Amino acid sequence: MNIVVLEAHTADQGHLHWNALKEFGKVTLHPRSTRRQTLERIADAEVVVVNKTRVDAEFLDRAPKLRFVTILATGYNTIDLDAVRARGVVVSNAPGYSTEGVAQHVFAMLLSFRNRVRDHHLSVQRGDWATAPDFCYALSPIYELKGKTLGIYGFGQIGQRVAEIGAVFGMTILAHRRHPDPDAHPNVRFVDATTLLRESDVLTLHAPLNEESRDFIRTEHLKMMKPSALLVNTARGGLVVEADLRTALMNRTIRGACLDVLSAEPPKRGNVLMDAPNCLITPHIAWLSVESRRRLMDITARNIRAFAEGNPQNRVDTP
Repeated sequence: MNIVVLEAHTADQGHLHWNALKEFGKVTLHPRSTRRQTLERIADAEVVVVNKTRVDAEFLDRAPKLRFVTILATGYNTIDLDAVRARGVVVSNAPGYSTEGVAQHVFAMLLSFRNRVRDHHLSVQRGDWATAPDFCYALSPIYELKGKTLGIYGFGQIGQRVAEIGAVFGMTILAHRRHPDPDAHPNVRFVDATTLLRESDVLTLHAPLNEESRDFIRTEHLKMMKPSALLVNTARGGLVVEADLRTALMNRTIRGACLDVLSAEPPKRGNVLMDAPNCLITPHIAWLSVESRRRLMDITARNIRAFAEGNPQNRVDTP
C-alpha cells in the first residue's frame, strides 16, 4: 500500500520513529502539510494518516485511490462522515491512547492554579521572601482539594480516570453523560447538566465535540456556576464560547479557567482569552506525553494492519 502521513511531526516530535508502518508498503512522511500541499500529496495515496487535516469531499476528489484514513486522535470532528461513507472510504481513530497524559495534565493545571507554584517561585526570586516579616507568606489563599466537588462533563475513559484521581484527593465526584452506568461507578453521582454546573467547585470538560456539546460553556451556563468555581478544558475549544468566558472572568462570575485547547489552534492574534484575568492557557499539550504518543503511533500501525487484513478496527465511519 502507498501510505502518506500528512502531519508526522505532531506525533513523533522529531524523536519517535514510524518504522512499524514500513511493513505495509511505501511510507511517505510529511512533518506538516498546508491545505494546498495536502491536496497534492494525496494524489496516489491508498492510506492516509491525518491529525487535524480536514477530510471532506474536496480531499476525497483529489485522492481517487484512497481506501483508508486513520486519525492520529480520538476525536474525528475533522472527518466529513457523509462524504467518506459515500466514497466507501474506511476511517479509524485511536481511542484511549492519551487517557493517562490528559488526566495528569488536568491536575497539573488545577494544582498550578490553586497553589500558584510558579508565581511563588518567581516571588522568591524577586526577593520577596528575603524581605518578608514572617517565615512564610502566600500570594493568595490556598485551598485544599479534599472536600471540594469535581464535576466532569463527558465520562469516557479520560473522564473516568480524572474521577479516580479526584477521588484520591478526597474530592466529591459528579459526572454528566448521556448514558450513565451508575452501578459501574458507585463513588460517582451522575447528574443533569444544571446540577453539574451549580454544584461543581471544579468543572472539567471531557466530551467529544459534536452538535450537542458545542458551545456548552456559554453565558447562561457560566452564570449557573459558583463564583469560586474553576473551569478546566482539555477536550476541544469548541465546547466553550470564548467571548462569554472572557466576560465571565472579567466580571468574576467564576474564579478562573485552565485551558489546553482553544477554538482556533494556533490561536489567532487578538484571541479574547489571551489577556483574560485568571486564565491559564497551555498549547494543547495534554496529549503530548512521550508515552501517549508512542501508544498513538502503535494504535495507528495496528489500525493499518487490521485494514490490510480485511478486518478494520476502531472504525468511526459506520453509522
